[in-house]
Amino acid sequence: METSTVFIPNAATSGLIATVTWYFMVVAMFALLASLIFSMQTRTHVAPEHNTSRVLTACIGLVAGISYFFIQNYYRSFLATINGVPSYAESKQAFLTIGQLRYMDWTITTPLLLVKMFMMAGVRGRRAYSLLAIALIGDFWMIVTGYIGDQQLSAAGEILVGPRLIWGAISTIGYLAVVYALYRAWKELASASLAIEQRGFRWMAGTVVTLWGVYPIGYILIAVTGIDGNILQIAYSVADVINKAGVGIIVYLVGSHVLMHRIDTKSKEYAMNVG
Repeated sequence: METSTVFIPNAATSGLIATVTWYFMVVAMFALLASLIFSMQTRTHVAPEHNTSRVLTACIGLVAGISYFFIQNYYRSFLATINGVPSYAESKQAFLTIGQLRYMDWTITTPLLLVKMFMMAGVRGRRAYSLLAIALIGDFWMIVTGYIGDQQLSAAGEILVGPRLIWGAISTIGYLAVVYALYRAWKELASASLAIEQRGFRWMAGTVVTLWGVYPIGYILIAVTGIDGNILQIAYSVADVINKAGVGIIVYLVGSHVLMHRIDTKSKEYAMNVG
């Protein structure tokens, strides 16, 4: 009887920390794909104005889920090639490569997340669209300059710390623009939405101010410290699930709450919506 030749990392073959890192990558992939299915199945279970947000959540789940498929598969293949516990230098090179896949994911998913946030705030009019444009331009600036900074490597593959940090500082300008746009949207426009939608916007915007910060922190630490890159990859996986699937759940809870208070839950109309 032949056994499968597919390599599955475990503590004996790859070390505990590397195995746990791969575990989190796979779990993140499952969570994001589940978010895709859940979002599509519940897109009519929310008030009509939140229906588009459910579709956006599904798009985010699709892109991020596929991205994590490639991420975990690359890391699994890397561990199979090493055939043992990877060294710090070997892991560092692998994670720099994985970083490119993450940037490609963020180029699509982060703008969609920002659009969802502005939709939650119920923003309308020229001022609202101006703030959304600032947020999207800032996001694009942050991703592109961050990616350039991530590519500051020597011919031997070593990180060029100075250039990387300079590009990181340039990238931070985009992040601050995103935070500014969300803050002004809250101060100037969010009051026109329902109380439950205002709370939802606060929670969603809070992920930008806090959990989005996980990525630049890791960007700096991997360059200037000897931190184990596995720890950062675990943190990235958790943050991605919260930022993408978790924010989608907030949209669902808010949208379904609005629908339940707008339509009698015992009525035929409600049954048609949730059915």
